[in-house]
Amino acid sequence: MNSEATGHTETATATATSTATGASTATATSTTATGASTASAASTASGASTASGAATSMGTGANLRALRGHNAALVLDLLRRAAVGGAEGVSRPELAARTGLTPQAVSKIVARLRGDGLVADAGRRASTGGKPATVLRLVPGAGYAVGLHLDRDALTAVLADLTGAVVAERRAPLDFGAGADAVVAAAVDEVRALAGGGGSTGPYGPAPEAAPPAVLGVGVALPGPLDHEAGVLHRVTGFPEWDGYPLRDALAARLGLPVAVDKDTNAAALGLALGGAAESFAYLHLGTGLGAGLVLGGDLHRGARTGAGEFGHQVLSLDGPPCGCGDRGCVEALCLAAVARGDLDEAARVLGTAAGNLVALLDIDLVLLGGRTVFAAEDLFVRGVGAVVSGRTRREGSRTPVGVLGAPGGDRGVAEGAAQLVLAPLFGRARVAFPAFSRQSDLTTNRT
Repeated sequence: MNSEATGHTETATATATSTATGASTATATSTTATGASTASAASTASGASTASGAATSMGTGANLRALRGHNAALVLDLLRRAAVGGAEGVSRPELAARTGLTPQAVSKIVARLRGDGLVADAGRRASTGGKPATVLRLVPGAGYAVGLHLDRDALTAVLADLTGAVVAERRAPLDFGAGADAVVAAAVDEVRALAGGGGSTGPYGPAPEAAPPAVLGVGVALPGPLDHEAGVLHRVTGFPEWDGYPLRDALAARLGLPVAVDKDTNAAALGLALGGAAESFAYLHLGTGLGAGLVLGGDLHRGARTGAGEFGHQVLSLDGPPCGCGDRGCVEALCLAAVARGDLDEAARVLGTAAGNLVALLDIDLVLLGGRTVFAAEDLFVRGVGAVVSGRTRREGSRTPVGVLGAPGGDRGVAEGAAQLVLAPLFGRARVAFPAFSRQSDLTTNRT
């Protein structure tokens, strides 16, 4: 099973899923989408990656570099969670207690992270006795990630800081059928506009810095199927000409930045998991197509060939209408046909039937619904899908209801999740999916 960690055990002996620490972020303060820095900070996230882009994970024969990187990621993640939760910060003694690291190790890690501009003092906390403790905080603007959602007919791009907060957004029409050159050119233009501090078509305005922000990398989410580790597209439903196209490498060559590519549903599910949606859930995305992102036991489940979640192509009707995948009666074809004729109640019923199959198969806690079609009639879909799933679980004797809700984040959720493809590995919260980067720095791997 190829699963991607969205959480980790906070002990000094915990197994590292990534050697990414983001420790050399300060070396990339001049990075833009149009020119790579001397040592891209996101390339440090790929310090454990092979040239083919597969991330190495820390197992029994783990080396000291991986453990050092993992320990720094533990500290960074605690500071990130404090920032997201609105806490004033975390003291060194608290960091040591919650990570299982020694106070000396924590002090050494913090000193390095402060030197790299990732961590700063946030004042002193009142003490009941002894010296007041210095409180530390993550510096959100020390690095940014671009998240791109390439849909079949539209593009959404966001610029997110280290906490995942969106500071700029752009939207543009897109014709996925126009071919690789046109789509890549449009994506590159939007990334450069955001990375250069360009304006936004959303409510955010330009990026907050006068100088171009330090862009760590670009996460790209689009319809599958695709090979996440190689960054290569497969036969995207309705667009067979994309089969075998190396999108990750094409974008990286144009941008001079590390690029990670994933399915839109997986990116959204990763973002939702990091937000604490549930331990096990399915994210169902109904827009121009239909797919699922699966989080099982806290991990984003990809499958042996990173192809899990092709939910839209389960067959519900053997003699149903033809589907773009070449089969007949797929749930995607049935749902889209119902939407096209304006029968949203039927679309919700079909979606609920397929969701009930998924719940019965995987025994998940929650179903989250997203995608433009859902958000255009969210209450109807939540009620309709929920009724079918509830009836199914009752008939099977389940005593615990399975929740069906609209996914938080609205129609920007996929783009935000795409940014997390870059950010999450810096905090040890996901596997690295970058290839080895030519201007890679040794700062992260060689320092404690």
